[in-house]
Amino acid sequence: MRDPALILVVDDNEANVDILVTRLTANGYAVIAARDGEEAIARAHADKPDLILLDVMMPKIDGFEVARRLKADGSLPFMPIIHVTAKSESRDVVAGLDAGGDEFLTKPIDHAALLARVRAILRTKALHDTVEAQARELARQGQELAEWNRTLEQRVEVQVGELQRLGRLRRFLSPQVADVIVSSDGEHLLRSHRREITVVFCDLRGFTAFSEIAEPEEVMGVLAAYHEAAGALIERYEATLERFAGDGLMLFFNDPLPCPDAAERALRFALDMRADVTALAERWHERGHVLGFGIGIAQGYATLGRVGFEGRGDYAAVGPVVNQASRLCDLAKTGEILLSQRVAVAAGAMAQAEPLGDVALKGLRQPVAVYRLDGLRE
Repeated sequence: MRDPALILVVDDNEANVDILVTRLTANGYAVIAARDGEEAIARAHADKPDLILLDVMMPKIDGFEVARRLKADGSLPFMPIIHVTAKSESRDVVAGLDAGGDEFLTKPIDHAALLARVRAILRTKALHDTVEAQARELARQGQELAEWNRTLEQRVEVQVGELQRLGRLRRFLSPQVADVIVSSDGEHLLRSHRREITVVFCDLRGFTAFSEIAEPEEVMGVLAAYHEAAGALIERYEATLERFAGDGLMLFFNDPLPCPDAAERALRFALDMRADVTALAERWHERGHVLGFGIGIAQGYATLGRVGFEGRGDYAAVGPVVNQASRLCDLAKTGEILLSQRVAVAAGAMAQAEPLGDVALKGLRQPVAVYRLDGLRE
């Protein structure tokens, strides 16, 4: 509502209009006037007054019809109407109220009563406008809340998707690599591609015989300790784990994220793994379990990517380098780390590696130059 309130006076009698305008203006109200029903409707649409003092008996359109039209127009705000008329019978009062009037005042006008009615109706108008403003604000806040909810749902959906992707990636990637791929939206790195990698195979010696005579709980205990040691080192050196095969492990370096020191990481992993399993083997030996450990490492090109089916997949490397590392692991004696020539060359002077000559490996057509890793030079 305006301050001061705007009042529209509608009367076809010029003297009545002048009196009402003078009285209302003297009491601090802003006043506009109309001389018939048509002009009243036009002024109501144009100025949207806070209150209308509406005569009933007028040419063209009477006051009751004006009230009906204004109240039926949904485009207009709440505009209270006081019928001001010489009609005073009860049926006229009822007709005026039914037409949409909010008050009824009879002529001749008692100006004290008029001003009291005006103040009362304007209080109602102010309260109505306040309620409407609050309703609009609540609707706006409700819309904002709905937008926030939609935004929150989208964010939650994205985060849940990232967690699911991260969970899938963590099955065969180190956590550091999985985090990088998820945060950079880099799952395209896992698509089929070709790259040079360093492959590590390792397994326990004597495990098959041990598992045939030991209790299942003992077998699972040995594997748990073995895998725990391997897992810590896989995370430390950011290796990609392709598979567990009982006591066998296959992992590789330089994929899916390239690293310039793949051979060095593989050798350090192998040496640390040998040390950890040696310590474990001493504890196992105290319980009567005779278990050894061997490692094979090869370097070469492979095709890499996700394999499997919907709901179950792995990240795999395929190529001769994988077979070569596997055969070197089979050849290794307890405590030995065997390298292909390519790994030894890549490691350079860092590796304390003893050449063992060319060895024919099962499944490979040509003999392979094999080296035994004894340690690393600082």
